[in-house]
Amino acid sequence: MALDVHLVTPEREVWAGGADFVVARSVAGDLGVLPGHTPTLAALDVGAVYIEAAGQRTAVVVDGGFLHVGEAGDDTRVDILAEHAVLQDELRREDPATCERRAEELRAEGRFAQARVEDAKAATRRRLGAT
Repeated sequence: MALDVHLVTPEREVWAGGADFVVARSVAGDLGVLPGHTPTLAALDVGAVYIEAAGQRTAVVVDGGFLHVGEAGDDTRVDILAEHAVLQDELRREDPATCERRAEELRAEGRFAQARVEDAKAATRRRLGAT
């Protein structure tokens, strides 16, 4: 029994394959998924998704979305549908300062909830980009 993981955005398939363990940040807190996990649907918050496969850890920044766990034969299928996702190796192409500037613009417009989301995006990108 294993995890069959698919992390996709509207633009592309970011990661797909067999895995041993998945951790994601839902709006209710961190969620860990092992083979045999009960069927689940969770709304994802801005944060990191970690995929452990064959002793390797892959980190992906996601900007919200959904995580679905279901059965696929003898495997447990994990579908992560993200609004936007960037592999840790790709973070060099994304500048966290862009999110910070957008947050400032939103605060100036009085849109504080959206500004907090942009701040979270910047913080996650800085945290994963530094490792």
